[in-house]
Amino acid sequence: MNTQITVSPTACEHIRKQVELTRSRFLRLGVKESGCNGFMYTLDFLEDTLANDIQVEVADGVHICIHQDDVALVTGTEIDMVTQGLNSALVFKNSNAQSYCGCGESFALSKEADDDQSSASTASATDLATDATAKT
Repeated sequence: MNTQITVSPTACEHIRKQVELTRSRFLRLGVKESGCNGFMYTLDFLEDTLANDIQVEVADGVHICIHQDDVALVTGTEIDMVTQGLNSALVFKNSNAQSYCGCGESFALSKEADDDQSSASTASATDLATDATAKT
């Protein structure tokens, strides 16, 4: 399965540091139903992968795990690190997103992506969201 995720160099470095700080080995990228517009990204730090995880090496030594049910929803995601003033956050962009909520926390999928999700599993999401835990 071809899982394409693009991670900017600054986001890779941030992820690398966070994995080290949490004494983890992997970052799991997922989605869940949430927010005022449908879906949002989730991030979890892992010691080990699960049998149904897909592992993507986005940089030397930086591995992102994706639960098999979420792969169709996150494929094509671009992850960047954005700094505004004193705050920094990971930002996610996905070509399957149809709309975003005003606060930037959640998004809605296009009809095609929503259909793919229904047939793949009951997981969720892709789009533009920020992760509050990524503030530095």
